[in-house]
Amino acid sequence: MKKKLVLILLVLVYTLTGCSVDKLGEDESKAPAIIARYPEVSKLNRDKIDAIPQHKPDASYWEVDLRHYDLSNLDITDEYNNLKYADFDYGTVWPKKLPKEFDPEKIMKNGKDPGLNLKKLHKKGITGKGVGIAIIDQGLLVNHNEYKKRLRVYEEIHCLDETATMHGSALASISVGENVGVAPQADLYYIAETSGEHKGEDFIMDYSYVAQSIDRILEINDTLPQNKKIRVIAIALGWSSKEKGYEEVIKAVERAKNNGIFVVTSSLAETYYGFNFMGLGRDINEDPNKFNSYRPGLFWNDLYYNNPDNFSNYLLVPMDSRSVASPTGVDDYVFYRRGGLSWSIPYIAGLYALSCQVKPDITPEEFLKAAVDTGEIITYGDDIKYELSKIVNPEKLIKAIKK
Repeated sequence: MKKKLVLILLVLVYTLTGCSVDKLGEDESKAPAIIARYPEVSKLNRDKIDAIPQHKPDASYWEVDLRHYDLSNLDITDEYNNLKYADFDYGTVWPKKLPKEFDPEKIMKNGKDPGLNLKKLHKKGITGKGVGIAIIDQGLLVNHNEYKKRLRVYEEIHCLDETATMHGSALASISVGENVGVAPQADLYYIAETSGEHKGEDFIMDYSYVAQSIDRILEINDTLPQNKKIRVIAIALGWSSKEKGYEEVIKAVERAKNNGIFVVTSSLAETYYGFNFMGLGRDINEDPNKFNSYRPGLFWNDLYYNNPDNFSNYLLVPMDSRSVASPTGVDDYVFYRRGGLSWSIPYIAGLYALSCQVKPDITPEEFLKAAVDTGEIITYGDDIKYELSKIVNPEKLIKAIKK
């Protein structure tokens, strides 16, 4: 019943706007985005706090969460060791005095830069223009100014999110964001879905909804002209053969691959010949465009230090210390100190869009090999030297693909 209602709404939108999906490849300045629903902004109802949360080495996400908190009454001049792990946003109210090493405005600005000299490629016109990126994720704040010009379609398939989510806004901005994105002029096609059902206090995974979303993207792609095709799908999920819908999603990925679409997930090693990737960490005051600024990401650095040889053939892309679109407002941004593979997946999708722009007949296998072959190796450490490889080098990658 819900799916039929969505389809009816879409038909109404198409009628009122005078636009159909098969016209999306025409002059994009005249074709309005096709939006099934406008999820409301996400509200963080927060006020003053009594103290800065303390960083713990073994902590996980949101350990020093300062988003939308009022810190104006606090003395935090000696709190740099905690603040350097903080998440904060445009709604965070800072006191007048801060540690000299902690400049929220500068940190936010650096976090918006996709890093690794991607801006140099953008200035040369390598922006993903004409290439379609699809995202399957949670509810999206569709009219955020970071990516609304790039959004072509927003639909929902079994989406349980009542409001926009932080996850969806981050993925959209990392992939195609005007300021934040890897491919700032790629076209965005977005399917919001929930991969399972709530049963009491439990959540039961069901990847059949992801499979349905992939198939819907293939349907949309069939209507697009050859020079505007969707070339990559970013899905910030992995799957297990023990969970419901596994067979359906694996078959759907194969259908996408057979249609010339690269499907980027955290199960990439399963669907693309053992290819592995991880996300990089970066101190908040390090330059995102210098390779030596990067280290293993916070969530896996202990795994790396215990056995660095296990990661010697991984492709590494920026992940931690990123500023992205916030779901709290159409002009809001948020800085996330700690990232996950969900932040790496749209980065790789954006890189593939750039590659498709300069070499339209490129394949995922060719792209992955070139990304590893042109990756950078850095060495760091004092008493013990660590070798970190391969950090993606976008400039060398595009140069190699052009040849």
